[in-house]
Amino acid sequence: MELRHLRYFVVVAREENITGAARKLHVSQPALSRQIRDLETELGLALLERTAKSVRLTEVGRVFQAEAQAVLDRVQEGVDKAKATARAPQHNLHVGYAPSPSVEILPRALRAFQTRHPGVRVVLHDLSAEEMVAQLHEAKLDLALTVRPSGKTSRGLKFQELARYPLCLAMTPSHPLARLRAVSISAVLAQPLLGYTRGEYPDYYIQIEKLFPAGSPQPRFTGEHDSVTSLIAGVEAGHGVSILPSCVRIIAGSRLKLVPLKPAGPPLIVGVLLGEKATPLALEFVTAAAAANTSVT
Repeated sequence: MELRHLRYFVVVAREENITGAARKLHVSQPALSRQIRDLETELGLALLERTAKSVRLTEVGRVFQAEAQAVLDRVQEGVDKAKATARAPQHNLHVGYAPSPSVEILPRALRAFQTRHPGVRVVLHDLSAEEMVAQLHEAKLDLALTVRPSGKTSRGLKFQELARYPLCLAMTPSHPLARLRAVSISAVLAQPLLGYTRGEYPDYYIQIEKLFPAGSPQPRFTGEHDSVTSLIAGVEAGHGVSILPSCVRIIAGSRLKLVPLKPAGPPLIVGVLLGEKATPLALEFVTAAAAANTSVT
């Protein structure tokens, strides 16, 4: 069954005459009659009572006419909306994001925002923290989803918290520490640690310093990685363990075991970073993101 079958049937039902309906539809009478009979054959129902000069709807035909008209109306409504959207000016919202910290909150925020603003095109930019700050200052980004920046780097920007994630020790499921409910900081000191590239991820090491302040024993980093996927692969390969926020569990899945630290230390705080002159659309995104992520901790 195709839309033209429904359209032909509705016109025939309204005209109650095959010849008149064929004239309005700009098709031949035999072709129209054949299309209507094909429709009845497919349905296995008699929709019309035919006489020599006219046709009338059967009881079943009257029911089907109403439903067919409703389908055609809905299709036309969709066409009208699509054309209106095409004619409307295109609004873009440029959003920077850090893949690992925002892995949970970004999809929720996008769904909530696009539900409220389906006509806005959200353009995502995978950037380092420094790149996001720079592009916010240059107005190349409207907002960024990232870890709370340090005081100096966030000067002139506004931050709204969306989620907090406790730090964990990530390891292979077969690692001796994987069976523990919590791993002590002293036990971490005995492990070879893998981390992010220092030059590209300075905030990661600022977070680590909160666990191991100056003057106390320091962890032993034996490898650096430039992405979360590379870091996960290194841990999975048995090159070491890593201190990561609990949200990384979504990316790693069953490949790694994330065990909470004891004492827990300060959580990783993730949220939205905005310029001082944020656009109304950027503020709408923040509102949608906050509402969508109220349960994330």
